[in-house]
Amino acid sequence: MNRIVKHAKDVPAEQVAAGTATLKQVLIGPSEAPNFALRKFVMQPGGGMPAHTNSVEHEQYVLSGRASIGIGDETLSVSEGDVVFIPAGMPHWYKTEGDEPFEFLCVVPNAPDSIQVLGG
Repeated sequence: MNRIVKHAKDVPAEQVAAGTATLKQVLIGPSEAPNFALRKFVMQPGGGMPAHTNSVEHEQYVLSGRASIGIGDETLSVSEGDVVFIPAGMPHWYKTEGDEPFEFLCVVPNAPDSIQVLGG
Protein backbone atom coordinates (compact mmCIF):
# COMPACT_ATOMS: atom_id res chain seq x y z
CA MET A 1 0.00 0.00 0.00
CA ASN A 2 1.36 3.39 -0.96
CA ARG A 3 1.34 6.31 1.40
CA ILE A 4 -1.26 8.85 0.46
CA VAL A 5 -1.20 12.48 1.54
CA LYS A 6 -3.61 15.04 0.17
CA HIS A 7 -5.45 18.11 1.38
CA ALA A 8 -9.18 17.92 2.14
CA LYS A 9 -9.81 21.06 0.07
CA ASP A 10 -8.64 19.10 -3.01
CA VAL A 11 -11.24 16.35 -2.52
CA PRO A 12 -14.52 17.02 -4.35
CA ALA A 13 -17.70 17.28 -2.29
CA GLU A 14 -20.99 15.80 -3.41
CA GLN A 15 -24.52 16.55 -2.29
CA VAL A 16 -26.03 13.77 -0.15
CA ALA A 17 -29.12 12.74 -2.14
CA ALA A 18 -31.43 12.07 0.83
CA GLY A 19 -30.00 14.94 2.89
CA THR A 20 -30.91 18.61 3.10
CA ALA A 21 -28.05 21.11 2.61
CA THR A 22 -25.56 18.28 3.27
CA LEU A 23 -22.27 17.63 1.47
CA LYS A 24 -19.99 14.58 1.72
CA GLN A 25 -16.32 14.17 0.85
CA VAL A 26 -14.65 10.75 0.71
CA LEU A 27 -11.25 11.74 2.10
CA ILE A 28 -9.86 8.18 2.02
CA GLY A 29 -11.75 5.60 0.00
CA PRO A 30 -11.56 1.86 -0.69
CA SER A 31 -9.00 2.37 -3.47
CA GLU A 32 -6.64 4.04 -0.99
CA ALA A 33 -7.05 1.98 2.20
CA PRO A 34 -7.94 -1.71 2.57
CA ASN A 35 -10.16 -1.71 5.65
CA PHE A 36 -11.84 1.64 6.32
CA ALA A 37 -13.08 4.76 4.52
CA LEU A 38 -12.79 8.25 6.01
CA ARG A 39 -15.52 10.69 5.07
CA LYS A 40 -16.28 14.30 5.99
CA PHE A 41 -19.83 15.63 6.16
CA VAL A 42 -20.85 19.29 6.25
CA MET A 43 -24.45 20.20 7.02
CA GLN A 44 -25.42 23.84 6.61
CA PRO A 45 -27.74 25.54 9.13
CA GLY A 46 -31.19 24.04 8.68
CA GLY A 47 -29.67 20.96 7.08
CA GLY A 48 -29.65 17.34 8.07
CA MET A 49 -30.40 13.79 7.05
CA PRO A 50 -33.65 11.84 7.51
CA ALA A 51 -33.97 8.68 9.56
CA HIS A 52 -32.15 5.84 7.83
CA THR A 53 -30.18 2.67 8.45
CA ASN A 54 -26.83 1.49 7.10
CA SER A 55 -25.59 -2.08 6.99
CA VAL A 56 -22.18 -0.93 8.29
CA GLU A 57 -21.23 0.69 11.59
CA HIS A 58 -20.20 4.37 11.85
CA GLU A 59 -17.57 5.97 14.07
CA GLN A 60 -17.84 9.77 14.07
CA TYR A 61 -15.92 12.76 15.42
CA VAL A 62 -17.57 16.20 15.51
CA LEU A 63 -15.28 18.93 14.14
CA SER A 64 -17.54 21.96 14.59
CA GLY A 65 -21.11 23.13 15.00
CA ARG A 66 -24.00 21.55 16.85
CA ALA A 67 -26.65 19.01 15.92
CA SER A 68 -29.37 16.80 17.28
CA ILE A 69 -28.77 13.18 16.36
CA GLY A 70 -31.36 10.48 16.73
CA ILE A 71 -29.91 7.03 17.35
CA GLY A 72 -32.53 4.36 17.86
CA ASP A 73 -35.07 5.81 20.31
CA GLU A 74 -32.67 8.41 21.76
CA THR A 75 -32.14 12.02 20.70
CA LEU A 76 -28.71 13.37 21.59
CA SER A 77 -27.17 16.85 21.32
CA VAL A 78 -23.62 16.82 19.98
CA SER A 79 -20.99 19.50 19.39
CA GLU A 80 -17.28 19.99 18.72
CA GLY A 81 -15.11 17.25 20.21
CA ASP A 82 -17.92 14.73 20.73
CA VAL A 83 -17.50 11.18 19.42
CA VAL A 84 -20.42 9.05 18.25
CA PHE A 85 -20.78 5.32 17.56
CA ILE A 86 -23.71 4.11 15.46
CA PRO A 87 -24.02 0.30 15.25
CA ALA A 88 -24.79 -1.36 11.92
CA GLY A 89 -28.51 -1.49 11.23
CA MET A 90 -29.38 1.16 13.86
CA PRO A 91 -31.86 3.82 12.71
CA HIS A 92 -30.33 7.32 12.92
CA TRP A 93 -30.91 10.91 11.73
CA TYR A 94 -29.26 14.35 11.95
CA LYS A 95 -30.53 17.94 12.27
CA THR A 96 -28.24 20.95 12.59
CA GLU A 97 -28.75 23.30 15.53
CA GLY A 98 -27.78 26.96 15.57
CA ASP A 99 -26.51 29.18 12.79
CA GLU A 100 -23.20 27.55 11.89
CA PRO A 101 -22.45 24.45 9.79
CA PHE A 102 -22.25 21.09 11.53
CA GLU A 103 -19.11 19.23 10.40
CA PHE A 104 -17.97 15.74 11.31
CA LEU A 105 -15.65 12.95 10.24
CA CYS A 106 -17.14 9.50 9.73
CA VAL A 107 -15.19 6.24 9.52
CA VAL A 108 -16.90 3.20 8.02
CA PRO A 109 -15.68 -0.27 7.04
CA ASN A 110 -14.92 -0.83 3.37
CA ALA A 111 -17.79 -3.27 2.98
CA PRO A 112 -21.01 -3.21 0.98
CA ASP A 113 -23.35 -0.67 2.60
CA SER A 114 -27.07 -0.95 2.07
CA ILE A 115 -28.79 2.33 3.01
CA GLN A 116 -32.50 2.42 3.73
CA VAL A 117 -34.34 5.72 4.27
CA LEU A 118 -37.12 5.21 6.83
CA GLY A 119 -40.56 6.78 6.89
CA GLY A 120 -41.91 9.31 4.45
